[in-house]
Amino acid sequence: MPAVFDFDIPDMEKMMQNRRKRKRVILALLLAAVAGITGWMIWSNVSLQVSRYTVQANHLPKAFDGFTIAQISDLHNAEFGKDNEKLIGILQDEKPDIIAITGDLIDSDHTDIEAALSFVRQATEIAPCYYVTGNHEAWSGTQYEELKAGLQALGVFVLEDEAAVLEYHGAAVSVIGLNDPDFSERDNALAGSILNTKLTELHTQDRFTILLSHRPEHFGVYRDHNVGLVLSGHAHGGQFRLPLVGGVIAPDQGLFPEYDAGLYTDGDTAMIVSRGLGNSILPVRFCNRPEIVMIELINSAE
Repeated sequence: MPAVFDFDIPDMEKMMQNRRKRKRVILALLLAAVAGITGWMIWSNVSLQVSRYTVQANHLPKAFDGFTIAQISDLHNAEFGKDNEKLIGILQDEKPDIIAITGDLIDSDHTDIEAALSFVRQATEIAPCYYVTGNHEAWSGTQYEELKAGLQALGVFVLEDEAAVLEYHGAAVSVIGLNDPDFSERDNALAGSILNTKLTELHTQDRFTILLSHRPEHFGVYRDHNVGLVLSGHAHGGQFRLPLVGGVIAPDQGLFPEYDAGLYTDGDTAMIVSRGLGNSILPVRFCNRPEIVMIELINSAE
């Protein structure tokens, strides 16, 4: 007797409808996930974060106990709000004693001198500003001279391989600024010896020293000179940050850089590396919000 196949047509149609419905739900969930990730990426690239550090030093003058520094690094001509109103608003709320600008205020690929000076003009109304160059200033050619003249006209302390005395409540510390090595030598293998030579000439070690130097990869040089506090940038936080791993890649450090962001200490030397604010070659950050660094100095002498 031949086999008989009994097809229930309505059940087959219902099964196909359910299958199509599941596909639509899955597609909708995928689209929602893509939209959510895209929105989060956009937000995390434009939403400013304030990172706070406390640096304790027993050789810091007692008068500087509680002294605060706002660090701005690697702005790369980025703007946060019209005329950087969001960035300026945070600085106004924080009320730092000084503002340290640690290089790459401009971007050599799309330099906007007026935008940079407009930000600094507002910053100088909040606190005295100290500035050192980064590699993008070195790469900008004659445009850097225009920027430098504008900064000096605004009363900014432009430190080109120079030391300044910072007085506060009757006490003093030194602020040293090192020009980026790319002004004299693009070979990174020689940059460390260049910075070492400059520090040998500038650092007398008779005062607590705050060093502004764009390059964090030369922490060993700064430590060997017993610099109290180093403020650096350049690494952009490793550009893409992974949980429990940190930064993925940084200029002049390569993959998984040792000094990508945060506080590093060795002996009497502390170095804070800012993740920076803007972007340059790579236009997008991942798990790496633009940051303003706030530092409080504490005298730890017993």
